[in-house]
Amino acid sequence: MKVPPVGESITEVTVGAWHKKEGDSVKRDEVLCELESDKASFEFPAEADGVLHIMAQEGDVLPIGAVLCTIEAAGASNGAAPAPKVEAPAEQPKPVEQPAPQPVAVKPEPAPQPAAPEPAAASKSIEMKVPPVGESITEVTIASWNKKDGDQVALDEVLCELESDKATFELPSEAAGTLRIVAEAGATLAIGAVICRIEVGAGASQPAAQPAALAQQLAAQPAANQGDGYAANHPSPVAAKILAEKGIDPKEVNGTGIGGRITKDDAVKAEKPAPAAPTPQPAATPAPKPAPAPVAAAPAAEGGNRVQRRERLTSLRKTIARRLVAVKNETAMLTTFNEVDMKPIMDLRAKYKDKFKEKHAVGLGFMSFFAKAVCMALQEFPAVNAMIDGDSIVFNDYCDISIAVSTERGLVVPVIRNAESLGFAGIEKEVIRLAGLARDNKLTIEQMTGGTFTITNGGTFGSMLSTPIINAPQSAILGMHNIVERPVVVNGEIVIRPVMYVALSYDHRIIDGKDSVSFLVRVKQLLEDPARILLGV
Repeated sequence: MKVPPVGESITEVTVGAWHKKEGDSVKRDEVLCELESDKASFEFPAEADGVLHIMAQEGDVLPIGAVLCTIEAAGASNGAAPAPKVEAPAEQPKPVEQPAPQPVAVKPEPAPQPAAPEPAAASKSIEMKVPPVGESITEVTIASWNKKDGDQVALDEVLCELESDKATFELPSEAAGTLRIVAEAGATLAIGAVICRIEVGAGASQPAAQPAALAQQLAAQPAANQGDGYAANHPSPVAAKILAEKGIDPKEVNGTGIGGRITKDDAVKAEKPAPAAPTPQPAATPAPKPAPAPVAAAPAAEGGNRVQRRERLTSLRKTIARRLVAVKNETAMLTTFNEVDMKPIMDLRAKYKDKFKEKHAVGLGFMSFFAKAVCMALQEFPAVNAMIDGDSIVFNDYCDISIAVSTERGLVVPVIRNAESLGFAGIEKEVIRLAGLARDNKLTIEQMTGGTFTITNGGTFGSMLSTPIINAPQSAILGMHNIVERPVVVNGEIVIRPVMYVALSYDHRIIDGKDSVSFLVRVKQLLEDPARILLGV
């Protein structure tokens, strides 16, 4: 089962929480895990009934088309197993009868006759090919092999690391058996090329001959992998984040994953060894007398520990970074500013907010006033609501207002469709609904695409003034800020009024300075006299 395509602009996803464990029996359409993209999260259902074999752990970032897990059909495994089991009892009774009357060592040798099944089983080899890792990637380079030619490998065990021009990823084994390397480290292979083969029969024949010895060998392998494996003390992305938050060095954690890799459970159970570390030190310090040297006091005098933490960029953060840089490079972005006297709106809210909430079951906030004012101004200045598509300008006769919402994963921008046709209550309900979905990580891709204009409110975090970046492919964005009482001149007198600075960033390729300034002045005019919004004048 591979990562499905989830959108035209999405090239990779992050594995969220697994709802099933390795080896669990699953049914068709049963949810196996959650996948996260830079825009939304979605569930990953099983495609068939069978036994689940997980190939990607929580926190792993996979390209579209990468293998996420395998499902072993119950019928296939039951059909293959009986055949060897029927032959084995047919031949085993003979050696059992022969050693009883003749304990000579010559007769028991027919027991190795299972060598007949060996060639048949050894003839079964699985070709492992370079998986697709992205639309624009046509080849990869083998960075290093974690196993040698002829080694016994287990299902899902990491065989090697592959490097593309964009990322490095692991290649897990598709079956248990003997590894036969086809391409050595450093070789560059095209997508779909054979990288190695797994001989399934070779690994299956040994357990029949020496079950006890193999059991001991398998029991010893995990310990060896944890201590000497390439992945020993290397945490998964989720585990690394948890350890960083706890301030624990991964080298001090024993991983239980494949090759000694530190899993999410290992990180959650790990405890900071700070209290344990000082105890051995005092015991060691009495012996070496240089302990009281002034060097120990120097770091504290210089400002304490200088700790650095390294965290992997999430898919959402990488996408935000890529788009923001693209906007700066591909648009002629300018910002114009103005100020709004918020007293009329604040007085109106104070007078009617209780009755409004009683009637509509939702609070009356500032966002509905700004959204309505913006919709009216966009209809008067259509260039601000337009966008460039190649050599054409696309004008929108409707107002799909994108509202920037800050979440733990980053900034997302859900869209209020046809905001121009909604009233104050409708806008407030949509804002609350979309913000709730965003914070619960349940927004769909459709709910975050197609906006024609964006409003962002940095004032909720105390921002006084900013220059917001356009949300491409849109052509403009309005930035709201905090409300501060400032002295202003009204009718020739200095009075104290609650004032908000507003900023409009726009693409100068499509919006002229006159239109941008006039648009912002019109928004200011509507907000300072809310009756205009209600009357549509």
